[in-house]
This record gives sequence, structure tokens and C-alpha cells, in this order.
Amino acid sequence: MGINDESDIEAGIQIGPTDNGMVRIFIVAGDMEIPMDFDPEEADEIAEEIRAAAIAARAVK
Repeated sequence: MGINDESDIEAGIQIGPTDNGMVRIFIVAGDMEIPMDFDPEEADEIAEEIRAAAIAARAVK
């Protein structure tokens, strides 16, 4: 499955700080739970990538 492939999978996402000073992205899809921890610098880079993707997506419309 690629970035442009549609899917019927539903998922929930939570993002927040952990007690260890990390940023956690927590994804729940069906019976699967995926916790992903990032240091704050990595989280900033991910946030920049998300912002850039949002700008690019707006340009497509």
C-alpha cells in the first residue's frame, strides 16, 4: 500500500508528551496499537513535514 492508495481501515491517533520527555504518536486500528516515541527535535521535523504536506495538498485542489 502506498501513500496514494485508498483504504477502508479506520484508525484513531493521539499525540502528546510522555513522562520521559518524548513525544508519542499513538495509533489504534482495530486490535492493533502502535506507540511511536520521538525526541522533541524529531517531533519538530515531523510537524514540519506534516505542515509541508498540508500546503502541498491545498495546492492540488
